[in-house]
Amino acid sequence: MLLDTASLYFRAYFGVPDSVRAPDGTPVNAVRGLLDFIDRLVKDHRPDHLVACMDADWRPHWRVELIPSYKAHRVAEERPAGPDEEEVPDTLSPQVPVIEAVLDALGIARVGVAGYEADDVIGTYTARATGPVDIVTGDRDLYQLVDDARGVRVLYPVKGVGTLNLVDEAALREKYGVDGGGYADLALLRGDPSDGLPGVPGIGEKTAAKLLAEFGDLAGIQAAVGDPKAKLTPTQRKRLTEAAPYLAVAPKVVRVADDVPLPDTGTALPHGPRDAGALDALAARWGLGGSLQRLLTTLTP
Repeated sequence: MLLDTASLYFRAYFGVPDSVRAPDGTPVNAVRGLLDFIDRLVKDHRPDHLVACMDADWRPHWRVELIPSYKAHRVAEERPAGPDEEEVPDTLSPQVPVIEAVLDALGIARVGVAGYEADDVIGTYTARATGPVDIVTGDRDLYQLVDDARGVRVLYPVKGVGTLNLVDEAALREKYGVDGGGYADLALLRGDPSDGLPGVPGIGEKTAAKLLAEFGDLAGIQAAVGDPKAKLTPTQRKRLTEAAPYLAVAPKVVRVADDVPLPDTGTALPHGPRDAGALDALAARWGLGGSLQRLLTTLTP
């Protein structure tokens, strides 16, 4: 089980009232909400391995070089040396180091790699997996990894993690008209304002799905643009021609990497805390109460 950790703690932050606080009054709604998420996921799905995948760089420079608008609207401060600072609610930022410390004390693998997003870490673990993989994320970008033949599916939280949409290839075909492999092409054609991806002007989701059904994939669509006999309307041909520079670079930006240099980290689900003393101190300092105790009970055989 691979957790898109930032996606989940953002959901926890907005889903759990900020009246949930540490003894000193500091909000810990994201911390406790994430612990409750993980507890429910482990209870319901019992993974053998669990990795909390992190954004070591939420806006990698190599993606921005290709498409400068990539996530640009979410930049709070540009930093020439190191990752840009992301615009994050004031009371969420201080909770992230607490989340990291608690995961480490529990012994839940926490993996982020410099220069890459959590999506890329997830993509690489998925590519290396020899058995089924559940990806837990509120980000549709990871639908591109869904692969029935390999047992790769996405668990998409609808309300907390008590209600999860199980996304397999049948679900993708029903909703988008593509399978997992075609989702990245669909996404780059239609664009995604939340990620600053312009897409091809005038090509929305339905048109993109029709073009992919007709021509197979992005390469097939690009070949059709140069073929006067291909079944493209003059407007579609014009729009795709004008978007050629974008379409040349968009695949590298939109497709998650599968070759991230992952650290040699044990990923087995822990059956007790790695550092009980540190965990006790964190529980007392931050008032983690029942959320932490429930997860510890679930992890202990």
